[in-house]
Amino acid sequence: MATKTTNGYDDEEMTVELELDDGEIVNCAVITILTVENQDYIALLPLDESGENEDGEVWFYRYAEDESNPNAEPDLAYIDDDEEYDKVADAFDEYLDEQEYDEIIACEEAEQ
Repeated sequence: MATKTTNGYDDEEMTVELELDDGEIVNCAVITILTVENQDYIALLPLDESGENEDGEVWFYRYAEDESNPNAEPDLAYIDDDEEYDKVADAFDEYLDEQEYDEIIACEEAEQ
């Protein structure tokens, strides 16, 4: 089973611009940063021109920050290995389940 944490990034609303291989620029909402087996990954929600995502597609990338230069742009790398990608996707599903659980508990506590 994959080990994961969210590194405390969840409460911040952030977006990033990605330049795809074909030169297209895509604005993405940062959903979360997960750690799976000591590697950080970022989950991104690609947005259209109106800032929406109609299909629910989520993109995963390896994520690394330059610890010697906190002002440097983080490095994002493709995940080529299917097994690695599946572990990240499973960790993301667990993250979504936890978010749903937390939301249910918060609603129940608000009703009391």
